[in-house]
Amino acid sequence: MVTCFLRYTVVPRKLEQFQQYAKWWISLVGRFGGKHHGYFLPSEGTSNIALAMFSFTSLAEYESYRVASLQDPECLRAFQFAEDTGCIVSYERSFFRPVFDSE
Repeated sequence: MVTCFLRYTVVPRKLEQFQQYAKWWISLVGRFGGKHHGYFLPSEGTSNIALAMFSFTSLAEYESYRVASLQDPECLRAFQFAEDTGCIVSYERSFFRPVFDSE
């Protein structure tokens, strides 16, 4: 299993738009076979950092999702929404191998 960790720099006054974007991606990742662990919006402290994590069974499955998402109409609509609203300034993507207590 591989978990993708995303760290977004967002525009604080556009959190409502970012939240809409996040909700779309939670279901989209699931549709492509991944498990989304949620988005985490700023609360206390830093007001322009948001996080997200989702997992796929392998890096190959993640790569298949990435290729397919660039051709999927709903994914393209979500990408365009973020571009049009300007709610995301930038993001960083990292990959991790999770450890669970059942292993």
